[in-house]
Amino acid sequence: MRRTKVLVIGSLNMDLVVHVPRVPKDGETILGTEFHRYFGGKGANQAVAAARQGVPTIMAGRVGADAFGRDQIASLQGEGIATEYLLVDEEHPSGVAFIVIDAGGNNRIMVVPGANAALSPQDIEALKPVMAECSCVVVQLEIPLDTVLAAIRAAHAQGAQVILNPAPAQPLPLDIYPCITVITPNESEAQLLTGVEVRDLDSARQAAQVLLERGVQAAVITLGAQGAYGLTPSGEFHVPGHQVEVVDTVAAGDTFTGALAAQLGEGRSLQEAVEYANGAAALAVTRRGAQPSVPTKAEVLHFLER
Repeated sequence: MRRTKVLVIGSLNMDLVVHVPRVPKDGETILGTEFHRYFGGKGANQAVAAARQGVPTIMAGRVGADAFGRDQIASLQGEGIATEYLLVDEEHPSGVAFIVIDAGGNNRIMVVPGANAALSPQDIEALKPVMAECSCVVVQLEIPLDTVLAAIRAAHAQGAQVILNPAPAQPLPLDIYPCITVITPNESEAQLLTGVEVRDLDSARQAAQVLLERGVQAAVITLGAQGAYGLTPSGEFHVPGHQVEVVDTVAAGDTFTGALAAQLGEGRSLQEAVEYANGAAALAVTRRGAQPSVPTKAEVLHFLER
């Protein structure tokens, strides 16, 4: 029987979002125009993105024993996401992200990890049986690096495809790259990992080549308005960006990664999955909020048909 489930291991945050005409300078106070509270965290965003594409999705991580944590769990369950591997932490509060968005849709984000920082390699042990049932295991870097590395190694050993969204970017040990099926950095993350300044397709190719030389099976570098570039040992491809009106770029990368995992889970080729995920991310930037911006499968298919 073919595996189709997607397991996302990662962070869950409550996003507290302020819209401002411009970002204040040091010591300056300005009046915001709007305030919103959204469910977020890179892990939870990616789980929602996968689930809204119609694949069975499981979320693993930690939330606090507080109102934010209870609301997070209820929201994920409302999306049809399995939450039995979400741990409620009695010692640490739920993670919170403070997001400032200017009139151009650019964002600045400050994260207080809370319970996310307590997710441990020991917590990963309990996930091995469910990893063996999953097509894809998705991880990011908003939880402790030791836990991420344990998750990648365990998922690889269980035969699942491992998708790493290396954000927020930090250096990784070289021995972990051969355990990664697909790595999905943006331009700045690719530069931090490889030392190659990514500005265009040529430099994206150079950065992706470094990642392949380190052992990943595929590198997909997201290029914002320029779309996405993919490189595997058998070839390369470029998926152009879509022209859309950008409202809010929060969770665009998470939407891309979650949609990519869903498509790979359903057996699509990498290029097909990237083309689909690129459309999903383009739709996400036209809407406000992290999880509220994530489109459904029907919306993505309609967008791509147009």
